[in-house]
Amino acid sequence: MAPIGKIYSYPGNFRVARAKALAAMNGLEIEDAADFQMGVTNRSAEFLAKFPLGKVPAFESADGKFFLTEGQAIARYVAESGPKAGQLVGEDPATRALIEQWSCFAEQEVAAQVTPPLLMTLFKIIPFDEARYQQCVANVERAAKAVESHLSSGKQFLVGDHLTLADVMVAGVFQLATKFIVDKEMREGLPNLVAWLQRILEVPEMKAAFGPLELCETRVKGQ
Repeated sequence: MAPIGKIYSYPGNFRVARAKALAAMNGLEIEDAADFQMGVTNRSAEFLAKFPLGKVPAFESADGKFFLTEGQAIARYVAESGPKAGQLVGEDPATRALIEQWSCFAEQEVAAQVTPPLLMTLFKIIPFDEARYQQCVANVERAAKAVESHLSSGKQFLVGDHLTLADVMVAGVFQLATKFIVDKEMREGLPNLVAWLQRILEVPEMKAAFGPLELCETRVKGQ
């Protein structure tokens, strides 16, 4: 099957991994744009003509007529573009709204709080700020506890009785958080979240996109 399009981004972007996992679930393929250089390619006139803000990930359809940015929008487009669309995004308005709610949660309540500590500690792109770091960690824990509470009644998936876009979106960012923020001490209060995360990341398409789950013992701090 020919790719439905290509995606521009830097290596290891969890938002790209989510889109790749969803594509595989739907029997689709997305290729990586060749020779992409962050800070170079996305500042070129050619790139900006397609994606004016220069943001990644950025998706271009195979026919070169459709351009899309924002990881949440790309993930949803891929989820809706194949035969498993009904399962992944929902068959009725209420289910679709619940799935969209969790997708927004993944970006606004988790990714937005994981990113600053990531840039401070592992990438060292921005200066370490203790107060901001601690606030972000607290916000990640608050979000994790919300998922823990939701799963505490024995739910296997975030919405309904099978894996949906909601699980891919939320698990896709929490697998990053467990590498350097959600440490052993925090995980002691999150048994349902950890069990759910382990289960979702064992789904073959998720495992192929993200690799094995990594659980840090102690939280990564900056200087």
